[in-house]
Amino acid sequence: MSESTERPGRLLAVSDLHVHHADNRRILAEELLATSPEDWLIVAGDVSETVSQIEWALGLLKERFAQVIWAPGNHELWTPPTDPVQLRGEARYRHLVEICRRLGVLTPEDPYAVWRGQGGPVAVAPLFLLYDYSFREPGLSRKEAMERAYESGVVCSDEFMLHPEPYPDAAAWCEARLSWTGQRLAAVDPGLPTVLVNHFPLVREDTAVLRYPQFAQWCGTERTADWHRRFRAAAVVYGHLHIPRTTVYDGVRFEEVSIGYPREYRRRGFPRGLLREVLPGAESV
Repeated sequence: MSESTERPGRLLAVSDLHVHHADNRRILAEELLATSPEDWLIVAGDVSETVSQIEWALGLLKERFAQVIWAPGNHELWTPPTDPVQLRGEARYRHLVEICRRLGVLTPEDPYAVWRGQGGPVAVAPLFLLYDYSFREPGLSRKEAMERAYESGVVCSDEFMLHPEPYPDAAAWCEARLSWTGQRLAAVDPGLPTVLVNHFPLVREDTAVLRYPQFAQWCGTERTADWHRRFRAAAVVYGHLHIPRTTVYDGVRFEEVSIGYPREYRRRGFPRGLLREVLPGAESV
């Protein structure tokens, strides 16, 4: 009997698919492929902006990968006027969670799956935390930072498209998610490392590469600065910045895994591949 040449399963990650762009839909349809029937795929948010496109994209990926794990980005939470599904805020998020459950895609509301392949076992924890504007420029109040952003014209579209109902604002929603998620992570077996998956960076330092520092206030929360240590992260996966790269803090790799917009990747290309291998190392696919 000949020896099998099938590749072992890998834990892979991608984010910011933005399939409302035709070129991104083509990448998803033709290039985001598993190389083993045991491959898992982490999708760290910003799949698209309409419910139908989100469902189509995640459904297609679930057909290809043994397990798909999704953490929402800000774009999934938008309520575009052209989307037939006009749910807002928490109701929109819960609707997307139910769609994922029908598809067999894991969400931040589900038990954390344990990856037992290369680099495992680790608990893969998709997070939904949002932001609380605490990544704003040092020395500025939240009001001052927002005013400066509007004066410069660098304002996240969330201010117009993301409705945090029933919370008064995104910061309040963030506070609620931090409390609940922290309790869940604290309950993970203390002998088990984690892979933390969040659309937004967990540490402020990763926003230092932004061309416009005003935008950082929509990129995370200071409250997660120690989560990679506190919750025994073997790796952290995030997106949102559209600047794919690897950084290391306290010996933990942080992987920004976004595809981004066509105008961005036409300029920079995909020197590390479309899918990032999370464990055991940051290898290109």
